[in-house]
Formats: sequence, structure tokens, C-alpha cells
Amino acid sequence: MKLTKHSLSNHKIKAFNLQEILIVLAIIGILLLIALPNLMPYINKAKAVEAQTQLKAIHSMQTQYRYLYSRYSNDFNEIDFEVPLTTNKGGTARYSYKITAANNGTFKARAEAIEDFDGDGVYNVWEIDEKGNPKEIVKD
Repeated sequence: MKLTKHSLSNHKIKAFNLQEILIVLAIIGILLLIALPNLMPYINKAKAVEAQTQLKAIHSMQTQYRYLYSRYSNDFNEIDFEVPLTTNKGGTARYSYKITAANNGTFKARAEAIEDFDGDGVYNVWEIDEKGNPKEIVKD
């Protein structure tokens, strides 16, 4: 069968036009704007998992160091903890980490958010001590 100009014009392809696509995108955008404030607490909790995980790793390394040297360390290099690069330095970490206190019997490490997750001007802070339970000190 030979296709002619006339036979091609009779076959229409079903498709969406530009206006219909733009309306659907606008509706999706409005739904996202409505849902996003309700999802922010879950997003913040997910981001805080990084701080909890890294602080637990610091606790584990500090405990191991204490078994070997009968004291806790002030230095991440001594306990073989590699501080992750933060997002503002080309890494993926959203928290900066430091050991705020360490002696023979106790230590305290802190994770401070480098970004304001929900835009309220408050930066999330977590701490851990020799007991090993991360605690949220400043809630974002």
C-alpha cells in the first residue's frame, strides 16, 4: 500500500497539548507547596541521622581508644576518626564534628549543622558522651 498525502492526514495521533501539560504541572506544584510544610519534620529527622551515626562512630572509637590507653582523646587523628568533608567544602556532610571535652573518665563530642534545614535561623546540634546515647541539644 502506497501512502499518500491524503492518507496521512486521516491518521491522527492522540497526544496532550501544551496547555494541558502546563495545567497539570501547575497542579502538581500547588500540591507540593501544600504538602512540603507537613513533610519538613521528616526531612529534618532524615538529615539528623547523619549526626547520630557519626557520633556513634566517634563513641565507638573513643571507647576502643580508652581500652588501649586508659583515657579518652581530644584528637580525631588519635582515635582514627576521619572527619567527613562538609557540603560547603565539596563534601556531603551536613554537620561539622568536634570533641569538646576529653579526660581519663569522660568525653563529649558535638555535631553542629552547617545549614539551617528549615530556614528558621536555628542550627541543629547533637552531642554524645561516654555513655553512648546521642542527644539533640538544639532542635532545628
